[in-house]
Amino acid sequence: MKSYWSQVWPPLVAVVLFLGGWQLAVSLFHIEAWILPGPAAIASEAAGNTPGLWKHTAATLRLTLIGFPVGTTVGLIVALLLHLLPGLKRAIYPLLILSQNIPTIALGPLLIIWFGFGLLPKVVLITLVCFFPVAVAAMGGLAQSDRVMLNYMKMAGASKWQIFSKLELPGSLPSLFSGVRISATYAVMGAVVAEWIGSDKGIGYYMLLQHSAYRTDRVFIAIAIIVLLSLALFAIITLLEKWLVRWKPGKQT
Repeated sequence: MKSYWSQVWPPLVAVVLFLGGWQLAVSLFHIEAWILPGPAAIASEAAGNTPGLWKHTAATLRLTLIGFPVGTTVGLIVALLLHLLPGLKRAIYPLLILSQNIPTIALGPLLIIWFGFGLLPKVVLITLVCFFPVAVAAMGGLAQSDRVMLNYMKMAGASKWQIFSKLELPGSLPSLFSGVRISATYAVMGAVVAEWIGSDKGIGYYMLLQHSAYRTDRVFIAIAIIVLLSLALFAIITLLEKWLVRWKPGKQT
């Protein structure tokens, strides 16, 4: 418990000091609310608009929870295929890296042209954002298996499937979860970008409306919700990792 609080209190104190300094600066310099509202004004506006915010938050969360598992699954499948088929990896891996240089916002209009305005283009966009961190992390973990155990299993006559299922896959789980955590934070932002492109609800849609109306306080509310959703997903994946992965490199159990 002591160790837990020793990790929590430094960032917590930093956040409190940052918010206090922000509020003090807004008050001292009499900054207009439409330019930079204070944390107190933002919190007051959020408290007074809870039902509407919940409707948009629920829409973004639903989209995230659909797209994130799909993107994670695609990333894992890609990693397994490229690991098991080295020739395919040499051909495809450079193209995967190049694909990440395409701005996400530029893909949205194309996806709408190809798939329409429904759920599918949004899920495809989130998948494209999420799969790459998972694929790279999983491939790295699969490639870093214990060489002593690998040689021992080969000498013992283990098949490729036995080596993969008993050694490579379990040993790659810590790296895989690192990629999944990164992907979880990307998933929320991917959902927001998808809503920017074409939607009538969600935090991305809400943010566009408030930006057009110069409601800076509500834009900050949207940003805070995005951050909280990302942190919540990150925390859930971390807890899931602790539950599933009993062994980590350098850790005795």
